[in-house]
Amino acid sequence: MSAVARKLSVVPGDGIGPEVIDQALAALDALGTGIEVDVLDHVNADTFLRTGVALSDKDFTRIAASDGVLLGAIGDPRVSADYARDVLLRLRFDLDLYVNYRPAKLFHDRLSPLRDATRRGIDCAVVRENTEGSYTGAGGVLRAGSPHEVAIDVDITTRHGVSRIADFAFRTARREVCLVDKSNAVPFGGGLWQRHWRQAGQRHPGIGSRHLYVDAAVMKLVEDPTRFDVILANNAHGDIISDLTAQLAGGIGTSASVNLNADTGFGLYEPVHGAAPDIAGKGIANPIGAILCVSMLLDQFGCPDESEGVRRAVNAAIGTGRVTPDLGGVLRTDEAGAAVRAKL
Repeated sequence: MSAVARKLSVVPGDGIGPEVIDQALAALDALGTGIEVDVLDHVNADTFLRTGVALSDKDFTRIAASDGVLLGAIGDPRVSADYARDVLLRLRFDLDLYVNYRPAKLFHDRLSPLRDATRRGIDCAVVRENTEGSYTGAGGVLRAGSPHEVAIDVDITTRHGVSRIADFAFRTARREVCLVDKSNAVPFGGGLWQRHWRQAGQRHPGIGSRHLYVDAAVMKLVEDPTRFDVILANNAHGDIISDLTAQLAGGIGTSASVNLNADTGFGLYEPVHGAAPDIAGKGIANPIGAILCVSMLLDQFGCPDESEGVRRAVNAAIGTGRVTPDLGGVLRTDEAGAAVRAKL
């Protein structure tokens, strides 16, 4: 085992979050890496409903003092979307987690929704700028509630933000970075993305470059996802495209992500399926996305062998059909987690 002295904060959160995080932590424990785990199981909607505080300063400081955070899911139908924003966006912005990295790889042919077997093997990653764009909350409402109400959302694009995410995309690419934008309709921010994507490409001469408008990109992803390596996009486009790539790889239940500051190494690791309140408590949630988050954080924590072991175990469990109903199996959440651990 790799020797590490790392501390991981864990926020199980809401809905199916605690269920899948239990299985992720069981997989981490089975590896015996020595990573210290600090569980903040009180950061959830119940606490927010009781106190009105989504993420306290004390809890934020506790998380920031660790080497990363594993999060199950944030969101609850009993509270407004502001609650989730106050947790997730505070962590993203205050810790400057400017990279959202979402790999998408088909684990088994039967999981693909595509008919053409030669084009099913998606193996790419979406690199999404995570701290700018239209998700910053900048803007406002004029004459609210009146017949002349005006709502303004500001899309923020900076040279600093674009250049650093473009460099990250080229550093992580194996063969090509495809910039996806809508610069033909959004010329100012789009022009800035175009210039600094090209400059980043010049700094990484061994990696190819390609550009697609977002409407063309989604069509080509469905037509043949095997043509893509790293897809670079702004916050909104990357959010949408990464859900598409997840579905092409078999569904969001298997999809993991990291919100990363590539300079400090701090990451927020999160399965992308959300709280899924409709199945919470039923014991059928797919734990694979959360378990693959463990693989991602192990890579970042300097445990590449253990990380690869987790990926192989997930592949083996899926290959033998030892999975939850969303992947065509019959196992419950805890049984699916145990099936992965049995392959470690």
